[in-house]
Amino acid sequence: MKYMLLIWNRPGFVEELSEAERTAVFGEVDEIMKELTESGELVGGEALAHPSQTRTARPAAGGGVEVTDGPFMESKEQFAGYLTVDCETPERAAEIAARWPDVRHGFGVLEVRAVMEQAGTEM
Repeated sequence: MKYMLLIWNRPGFVEELSEAERTAVFGEVDEIMKELTESGELVGGEALAHPSQTRTARPAAGGGVEVTDGPFMESKEQFAGYLTVDCETPERAAEIAARWPDVRHGFGVLEVRAVMEQAGTEM
């Protein structure tokens, strides 16, 4: 089953880290990505641009659609990126999420969501 690990963290936290701390955090990410690649569980993933570059489309009050600058909701944490993994169990996907440095060091959270097949009816 495929799972998306949605990465939520506080924008700007990386800039607050020392160079040694940044190197350590990104080293942890590299380790996990290497492990997932070698095990065949990594499907893909990307980091996202800073939330200030976000545009959000939503229904307008009088009908139609409005497009505004910024993320959908006000929050300390913003959607920062994702991993897609193909795991045997939801517990394995949660285990991967729990090892992510953002979670372990208190910078953010990872949301684990099963990916629905194209028909979308199995959930």
